[in-house]
Parts: sequence; structure tokens; C-alpha cells
Amino acid sequence: MTSFEKRMAALAEDVDRHWMRYALLAWFLFAVWSVATDWPRIQSLGLGDTDDNMRLMQVRAFLAGQGWYDLRDYQLNPPGGFDIHWTRLVDLPIAGLILLLRPFVGTPEAERIACGIAPLLPLSIAFLGLGTTARLLIDRHAWPLAIALLAFACTSTILMFAPERIDHHGWQLAMLSLTVAGLSDPKGARGGAIVGAASAVSLSIGLEMMPYAAMAGAIITLQWIWDRAESPRVQGYALALGGGTALGYAAFASYANSVMRCDALTPVYLCVMVVAGALLFALARLNAANRWVRLGLAVAAGAVIVAGFVLLFPQCLGRPEQVSDELAKNWLNNVREAKPVYTHPFRTAFPIVTLPLIGLLGAFVAAKRAFDNRAPNMVGWVAVALFTLFACLMLLWQTRAGPAAQMLAVPGAAALIWIAVPLTLGSGNMLVRVFGTVAVVIAASGAFAAWSIQFLPIDKPDKRSQTINSAAARCPSYNAMIALNRYPPGVMFSFVDLGPRIITISHHKAVAGPYHRNGEAILDVQHAFGRSPDEFRATAARHGANYLLVCPNMPESTIYRARNPGGFYDRLAKGEQFAFLEPLPLPKNSPLRLFRIR
Repeated sequence: MTSFEKRMAALAEDVDRHWMRYALLAWFLFAVWSVATDWPRIQSLGLGDTDDNMRLMQVRAFLAGQGWYDLRDYQLNPPGGFDIHWTRLVDLPIAGLILLLRPFVGTPEAERIACGIAPLLPLSIAFLGLGTTARLLIDRHAWPLAIALLAFACTSTILMFAPERIDHHGWQLAMLSLTVAGLSDPKGARGGAIVGAASAVSLSIGLEMMPYAAMAGAIITLQWIWDRAESPRVQGYALALGGGTALGYAAFASYANSVMRCDALTPVYLCVMVVAGALLFALARLNAANRWVRLGLAVAAGAVIVAGFVLLFPQCLGRPEQVSDELAKNWLNNVREAKPVYTHPFRTAFPIVTLPLIGLLGAFVAAKRAFDNRAPNMVGWVAVALFTLFACLMLLWQTRAGPAAQMLAVPGAAALIWIAVPLTLGSGNMLVRVFGTVAVVIAASGAFAAWSIQFLPIDKPDKRSQTINSAAARCPSYNAMIALNRYPPGVMFSFVDLGPRIITISHHKAVAGPYHRNGEAILDVQHAFGRSPDEFRATAARHGANYLLVCPNMPESTIYRARNPGGFYDRLAKGEQFAFLEPLPLPKNSPLRLFRIR
């Protein structure tokens, strides 16, 4: 062995021994690159989603002295405000960064930088979670491949960690990465505890990932039913789930979530998780020798939980949001990300589903290979294959499952590359070694989907769609919104989707935001824009609105015009003037129209 080969071998050994350090180094470099690339957007406080804006408002209120358990927002639906269903868990890193940076750069700049950095923090956990899974299931040297796939192939997933994406999705995805690592862990008690703790943290943040938490628990239970030696895994999971959920509720549940609501970690789901954890722990301790007896006991425990839920919490058998039929019909049922992936245009759906399907194929191929060879990682691969299948099926329910489905596809896609690339590199044909290897990586990573879709002559936006998309991007922009501060503070009557951005950028309050607990205000806005001018004026007066702010051609505006031809907004959009509205000037080329309500 030459000296060069010895140095390379020593380096490989060091990377293997200290792989977490190198994984975190990769995360740091990726984070620096992301912040540098998005610096102009960070400086313009480009919080692109309504939830990101509301998250910053929640952090601001906390830093201004609002109580830890008081999550009422007083800037929307004034003067009473409304209680949002979130918790403060995700607020902590944002608030911490602001407090750390504020003495050096001032509050506005500290907020901008914090919103740029905070979303990247949970990505470090995701790097470690998927890296661990790759080491456990594929090869101890496969972790860089898993990280590369997450960073560059999971296009929907990585957006949840992008600068300015400060809402809770990144943290829940990070917990999901730990869940899949726990399912892969050959050490039962440790793996079960990781899954239980990750599920508890995710539930403490929000219920969006509850189906995945339930599926992870079901997989662990099935492992124990099949093999009673998995009892330590179930016990570790049960204790971490029940205890972690109780701690999460005690530490983070707001005053508004202390009642029997169904849209957050309230006493409803606290009872379910604690009872489920207790029953699973008891069954695992009993650990009946017969497989059919274990199955029967597990089914009986599940029946007890379901029956108790039905009898004690019948209000939660319907939609967890518990909104009125009118609000569901006019708003909640029309949220695009809540619709199945097959209802979206091919141009949208194809890049979302490609990698999950590839990952599902890879997971089942790897599971079969492990089963045929009776490999030690067989149980882990079966668990991951089932979890990946579940994630793909979730896409048939809601498109918002795309980021989770892509991330859970990483182990299977990495396994395909790990299996196929040595075959192409070992070929005697140079073309196969070079182009075959590239083709394998492009195909197994799903990279071809996003690249090829731009050349397909289908589902291309027409001129009207381009106009609507342009308005949706320009109206909430920082420059457009900050211009509202030339007028004295007041209450803006505006579109529901503009509410969070108005209160974040300007010194004004707004009537409504797209949150189900703000449902009455949402209906007020819809009725006011869709009915007569007199009804608009009465509704605006009831909310104490001083100004009317509209954005022509914004998606929400097109809905009001289509549903209510001849209604107040339709008439306003056609140029009709009203005596009670005084047009107020805004900067040249502003996409907004502002009026004082007399």
C-alpha cells in the first residue's frame, strides 16, 4: 500500500468514526450557501407563506411580554383577537436568535437574520436522522448519499427548511427523520424510545404528522406481534410516547388548548396518547409467548382506545377543525394542498410523486434482498418499506404529504443507487461506466422529473394564470406592504390571505387570516365582499375598519368575482366608485389599491 493509499484509508476511517461531525459540517456548509443565496429575500423579510408571517407575529408578542401560555393574537380580528391552535415550541429558536442578535444589529435586522437561519436548524437533525438510517440499513459509508439526496433531490422537502420558512413544518419533518432512524435501530429499547420521543415532540408542535406517528406505532406493535423479542422496543416506545406527550402538553399547550378541542394537543389527544402508551407498555411487559395471543391483545387494546375515543370525544369524530359547513364549503375544502395529489395538474403532481415511488421500489427491493439473505437489517428494511408505502398512500389523501413522502423515500432511493452503481462502475465498457452511472443516479434520485417537466407542452399557465400568479407575488411583497405605513395606524379590511402579511410588515391591524379558529371573521370578509355595498360598510364598521385594501387579480379576488357577480367587490373591481370610500395614493406601480372607509 502506497503512502497515498494509507492516507486515504486513514481519512476514510476518521470519517467513519466521526461521521456525525462531518454530517454537521455538510449541514453547516449547506446552511451558509442557503443563507448567502437567499440573502436578498432575507433582507426583504420574504416570509412567503401566511403561517410564516403569523409565526413571527407570535414570536414578537412573546418577546414583548405576552404570556407563555397565551397564544391569542390581537392584531387579527381586533379588538378581541383570536386564539391560534399552535404552541410556543417552534417559537423558541426564533426568539433565541433574535435575542442573541438584537444587541449587535437592532431588532429589525435581528428578525430578518433569525428568520433566515431558524428554518435551517432542524435540517441538521434531518441530516443526522437520515444519515443514521443509511448507516444502519445500507452501509456505514452510505450516509453522504442519503444527505445528498435530501439536500438536492427532495425538492418539496427542502423547501420546508429554506430560509424564511419559519413555521413548524421543518421541525416536524426533522422528528420524522428521527422516527425512521428509530424504526431502523437494531437496539430495540433505544429505537423505540427515539420513535416515541420524536412522535411526542411532533404532536406537541401540531397534529399534521399524527397519521405518521400512528403508523410508526403500528409498525412497532406489528414487530412485537411477530417477534416477542421486540418487547423492549415496545416498552421504550410506550414510555417515551406517553411521558413525552404529557410533558409536551404541560410545557407548551396554550390556555386555549386546555379545553376539549380536536385540532391540537389538547386533553383529547393527551388522554389518547397516555392511555395508548400505558396499554402498550402493559402488553409488552406481559409479553405473551403465543403470537396469536399477542395479536389478540393488541387488537383488544386498539379497540379499547377507539371505543373510548368515540364515547368520550364524539365531537372529534368529524373534521378536527370543527368549522361550520359554510366555512368548509367556501374555504377549507378549497385549500389546494389539502386535496389529493391526483387532483392537481400533471406539471405539479409529477415532480412530487416521482421520488416517493422510486423510494418505495427501492425500499421493497432492499427489504427482499435482506429477507432472502436473512440479513440483520431485515426487520429495519421491512419497517421502512411499510412506512414509505404509507407515505405514498398519504399523497392520495392530501398533497401536503409530499415533503414527508419525499424524505421517507431517501433510504429506498439511496439503496437503489448503492446497489446499481457498483454494477455500472464494474462494467468493462467505458460508456456504461460513465454514462450508465450518471443515468442510474439521475433515475434513482428522481432528478429527471423536475428537469423534464419544463419541456412538456402540457399544463402550461396561460396569460390569465400568469397575471394571477404575478399579483399573488407582488401584493404581499415588502415594498408594497411597507408603503401602507405612510398612513396612521388602523384596521385594514382586506383579503383573508393578506391579513397575516399586513400585520407583519405594516403598523396596521387586519380583520382576518386563513385560520379555522378565525372562522367567523373569514366568513365576515367573504360576505362583505360578496354582498351589497351597504353590507360591506356595516361589516367593516363592526370590525372597526378604517381602511379597505385590495389586490386586483390576486387569487382570492378572482373567487369573490366568480362566486358573487354584481357583489360589492365585483363592482369595485369594475371601477365603480362609492361615496363611503376615499381612494388613497400609494407609490407608483404599487399592485395594491387602498381606500379610507368614511
